[in-house]
Amino acid sequence: MNTTQDMNWFKSSYSGGDGDNCVEIALLSTTVHVRDSKDTTLPPLSASAAAWSDFTAYASATRAL
Repeated sequence: MNTTQDMNWFKSSYSGGDGDNCVEIALLSTTVHVRDSKDTTLPPLSASAAAWSDFTAYASATRAL
């Protein structure tokens, strides 16, 4: 298993310039990890890739409302 330090974390292009007021995402083959960029020492929230896909699709759809 990968540790959080070994994961390739990235932020959304919508995060803005300050970089400390957003979440970071790490994609693995079957799991997506989400963490707070303000305290990266906290354990990440983990979800299946399918659940993450459903969540982002829902968030994108409701944003347009």
